[in-house]
Amino acid sequence: MPDFADRFYWKMLVVRCQVGDTHAIEELVSECHPRLRSFIHKMLPGHAGVDDLTQEVWMDVFRNLPRLAEPGSFVPWVYQIARARVFRMLRRRRDRTVPLGEVDVADDHQHDPEFTPEDAVRVHAALDQLPPEHREVLLLRFIEDMSYEDIAAVAECPLGTVRSRLHNAKRLLRQVLERGEQP
Repeated sequence: MPDFADRFYWKMLVVRCQVGDTHAIEELVSECHPRLRSFIHKMLPGHAGVDDLTQEVWMDVFRNLPRLAEPGSFVPWVYQIARARVFRMLRRRRDRTVPLGEVDVADDHQHDPEFTPEDAVRVHAALDQLPPEHREVLLLRFIEDMSYEDIAAVAECPLGTVRSRLHNAKRLLRQVLERGEQP
């Protein structure tokens, strides 16, 4: 979780953007764009239009930025915009995902202490197979390092739903990895 100085810096950066400071806008985009693009890319595995969709998100952000009442909520707000665009795109196409009902309870006692680059590739491939709602919470929590409260704001759902989705997503991810399924 960012410390007070980081939170204050981000609030001031957003306020500067709201009043039209072009240097602040450039800095904001350079700081947020790679992570935002990565989130969209992982939410839409195999989709060729990730850069275009990311650009559309930025257009929405700057169109609506003057109306953002709480500058401290900028990051969840941006991901909320990205999420809306991603889910709109997902409704237009079918992803190959593993339905939650097909998941067996995994054995929590098997742990592999060595995490290799090949393991990272397997985890990312398994993420691509998860339903979007589960992929989303894992990405926001473990890749974007968002708090449960920020994830709830992005997903526009109660905190309890975030906890439930995270629990089920981790269980489902573990199951996909144990099966050794490939995309």
